[in-house]
Amino acid sequence: MDDRLAVLLPVAAVWLAAGLVAEGLPGLDRARALRRRTGWLSALVLTGLALTAAVLAAGLQSAGDTAVDRAAAGLALAALPAAVVAVCTVRRIRRVRAGAGAFAAAPGIPAPHGLRAAAAHPLIALPLQATALAVLVAVLPAAGVDLFAAPGLAGPAITVAVLSVSAIGVRHALRHSRLAERALPQAKVAAVSARPAGALHV
Repeated sequence: MDDRLAVLLPVAAVWLAAGLVAEGLPGLDRARALRRRTGWLSALVLTGLALTAAVLAAGLQSAGDTAVDRAAAGLALAALPAAVVAVCTVRRIRRVRAGAGAFAAAPGIPAPHGLRAAAAHPLIALPLQATALAVLVAVLPAAGVDLFAAPGLAGPAITVAVLSVSAIGVRHALRHSRLAERALPQAKVAAVSARPAGALHV
């Protein structure tokens, strides 16, 4: 077994867990559960970013051919989606958690469709799951399954990876759109109720 696995497996485990938690966020119909789950997600995302940055930084500082160097080279593909997570996803998770906190005073209060639509935004789950896939690409060669070593398998493997990320993005976009459409009637009712009452004409 390659010694890179000791470095890569914790990173992969954290990103996979973050992707799974983000996948289930829009399905939560209670504000308190949504707030609690976004708290877990925040912790996983920050841990994943810290581990990825630590491995990449250690690989840059070392000039040898150690396990950390080879693990950092494998994680280079995950650097871009991880950067998107740091720039976009972290902020959106905090907004969803703050919004859920405003409704979480009562244990059984349902989460509004607008809040669930915000939790289903593609910029939350898609970068996390893309990062998890990129880390898995680094784990496979360390586990002895190097799909990119064989010339006949490299092209199909890249095609499958690109199609998988595209399919994940389309699915998240459709789910976000569906929840956003459900939230529109609520927004219209709130806008109508907020209008000042006009004079009655008989």
